[in-house]
Amino acid sequence: MPDLTANDLKTRGVAAIESLLATQPEAFISVRGQERYVVMDVAQYHYLRECELDAALAQSRADVAAGRAFTETASEHMARLETLLASNFVAPTSKKPRTAKASSSKRSA
Repeated sequence: MPDLTANDLKTRGVAAIESLLATQPEAFISVRGQERYVVMDVAQYHYLRECELDAALAQSRADVAAGRAFTETASEHMARLETLLASNFVAPTSKKPRTAKASSSKRSA
């Protein structure tokens, strides 16, 4: 798949993109020899988003089928989360306290 250079894009503009997209679904834009961006027709973008959403739905359905999902009210959900947070809570490690001199110098900076 031929790349579109940033210089081509600068000199030819949208026409450079259109010419590449006429023969392929997406085109890479390279900057200093490295592929940095991908451009595509909006229909191709919507198709890819739909595929992504279909995959997420399939994963969610698999989670439900495997018992990795909950059916609960909002208040039940909040209670379950609070219980999880309470049981997994780890106190943060104590940091070295700042000296009065260090904190006052930061305020004046």
